[in-house]
Amino acid sequence: MLDAIDITVTGGVGGHGLVSYHREKFVPQGGPDGGDGGRGGRVYLRAIDDLYTLEQYRAKRRFHAGNGGNGGPNLRTGAHGDDLVLEVPAGTVVIDIADDSVLADLKKVGDEVLVAHGGRGGWGNKRFATSTNKTPSYSQKGQEGEEVHVRLELRLLADVGLLGLPNAGKSTLLAAVSNAKPKIADYAFTTLEPMLGVVNSGFDRFTLADLPGLV
Repeated sequence: MLDAIDITVTGGVGGHGLVSYHREKFVPQGGPDGGDGGRGGRVYLRAIDDLYTLEQYRAKRRFHAGNGGNGGPNLRTGAHGDDLVLEVPAGTVVIDIADDSVLADLKKVGDEVLVAHGGRGGWGNKRFATSTNKTPSYSQKGQEGEEVHVRLELRLLADVGLLGLPNAGKSTLLAAVSNAKPKIADYAFTTLEPMLGVVNSGFDRFTLADLPGLV
C-alpha cells in the first residue's frame, strides 16, 4: 500500500549585512564595523518512531525554516535562522518533484536528509573596505532560501484492512477508532484511495486501512 503527499519546503532567508561605522569618544571618523547577516535555517526530514502515516501533512502543505538575523555594529554577525525538522514515519521515500529523483529513502528510525538550504547572510560594509575605499557606505542583502517541492511516499503494509460495499460505514469506523480524519459523506465511493489510521487498543498499536468500496 502506498500513501503519498506533496509538500513544499523553503529554507530561511539570510539576514542582511549592516552599514555601520565605529563610534568612540575622540574617534569621530572610525572605520566600518557593520557585521554580516546570519545564514537562513535549513529544512530536514527525519524518520521517527511511533509515527505510521503522513496524515499530519494533509492540512498543511508549505513549511519554512527560520530567517537569519541581520548583522549588527561592532562586527556582530546575525544569528543563524532556526532549522526546521519535519518528522515522517520510517519507510518514507523523499522524491524531488522537479526531476522525479529520489532524494532519500528513510528506511529506519533516525535516518535524516537535508532537503532545502537556507540563504546565505549578506556581508556588512566592513567586508567591502579596500585600500582605496576605506569607508564603504553599502552592504549586502541576505539571499533567499532554497524552495523545493517534494513528494513523500510511505510504503506501508497495514495490519488490518476494512473491506465492504460502498457507503457501508468503513470511513466512519476508521475515524471512530483511530487518529485518521477520512472524508465521510452519505453517498457511495466517498473513499477513492486507501486511508490509513493508527489504532491504540490499550494493549497494542496497529495500523488500520480504509479501502475503497467493493463493487
